[in-house]
Amino acid sequence: MTYFEVLVEGASDVPMVREIMTRRFDLVEAQDFRIHPHKGRGRLPSNPLARPGLKQQGLLDQLPAKLQGFSHCGDEICVLVVVDVDDMPCGELLAELNGLLAALPKKPRRVLFRLAIEETESWFIADGEAVKSAYPKAKLRMLRGIEPDAIVGAWEKLAEAIGETLSQVTGRDKYLWAERIAPHVNLATPMSPSLGKFISGVERELKVHKGE
Repeated sequence: MTYFEVLVEGASDVPMVREIMTRRFDLVEAQDFRIHPHKGRGRLPSNPLARPGLKQQGLLDQLPAKLQGFSHCGDEICVLVVVDVDDMPCGELLAELNGLLAALPKKPRRVLFRLAIEETESWFIADGEAVKSAYPKAKLRMLRGIEPDAIVGAWEKLAEAIGETLSQVTGRDKYLWAERIAPHVNLATPMSPSLGKFISGVERELKVHKGE
């Protein structure tokens, strides 16, 4: 059985990732996977072999060190790295991540990079029914016409649709949105292409270890 070490940018990503792993794949947290939130996205260091500074707590800041730290893992461990694209071209970001991995002298045997385009809130605004189930008074008309995974300021669009004041939104608010919406997101036929790729990637890793 594959065990996943999942690296995410922040606490607000945790409810959705947990929902996918448990509801879609029947995995058990701590037994089959563990989620490691960081303090934001950060940036890839120019020297991947340098130890990150104390103030460099973002996912990308820490990624080279974290990957090297998991280098002792055997074939049963998959390190799953979930990164928000933000406004960066996804091909460019994926090339940088793969380039980093190739440059490391020590690395895990199995690493899966998955991108949230533009951010995990994009997975929510693509699924209006999920938003409506969690927030019955949500103004879905504000989300209609937005192409799935479009770079539109996803968390801001979600906040406006559910009646939040942008200037007052905190990280805790984003966590609560995810906690309420994630259980309703369609994981069988995802509306967001990047969510679909996340799910298919995890599915493939599970099959690889089973020898299918």
